[in-house]
Amino acid sequence: MLNFGVPIPFVSHLGFTLHRMQQGESELHYEAAPEHLNSFEVTHGGATMTLLDVTMATAARSETPDHGVVTIEMKTSFMQAARGPLVAKGRLLHRTASLAFTEASVYDAQGRLCSHATGTFKYVRRPAVDPATGQSLKTISSD
Repeated sequence: MLNFGVPIPFVSHLGFTLHRMQQGESELHYEAAPEHLNSFEVTHGGATMTLLDVTMATAARSETPDHGVVTIEMKTSFMQAARGPLVAKGRLLHRTASLAFTEASVYDAQGRLCSHATGTFKYVRRPAVDPATGQSLKTISSD
């Protein structure tokens, strides 16, 4: 299991684990906790969209780990319910100096495609961090 490079509290809360982040590709694993399920007892679409978003962002950052990214837009399609352990795979399709164009898919334990997304991300410089607390010394600018 790899490190995202920076603490991401919401990702930690959901329990995503990073297994690949290199050469424009990423792979994350996730098994929804009971509180992350919907009323049909399958992974909630919001949790799935977060998994897709983080997977695409990680693919975008794989070539520039010293930069952060912010989501500009995202389109998601749900093909079937996501049950059990999930694997998300992301890919950087194209990048410019400031933008990354990405895609990601989520698969269930049987390898069935559950959802797919495309997204555009903006590269941003990371703000300085206080070494004692790990907290940002200023807010991030997306300009």
